[in-house]
Amino acid sequence: MQLLVLTPEKEMYQGNIQSVKVPGTKGQFEILKGHAPIVSSLGKGVVRIVDAAGNKSEIEILKGFVEVLRDEVSILVQVVKKEQ
Repeated sequence: MQLLVLTPEKEMYQGNIQSVKVPGTKGQFEILKGHAPIVSSLGKGVVRIVDAAGNKSEIEILKGFVEVLRDEVSILVQVVKKEQ
């Protein structure tokens, strides 16, 4: 599954992942391979990424949007900070 995380300033992340957990405005949810197509707004919280090798990283966000289509996840956000 491919993930792309963009801010207005730059590309924060691009690569193959196992899963990504996002802070939806109606509650946190996880996206795994085969997830149904969706567009959702995101609220303040942490985007948790598990890459293809099992490494974990987090990006703290203020708000944004996520789109899932055919195992491609695009996240557009305003970022607070990125942690490794």
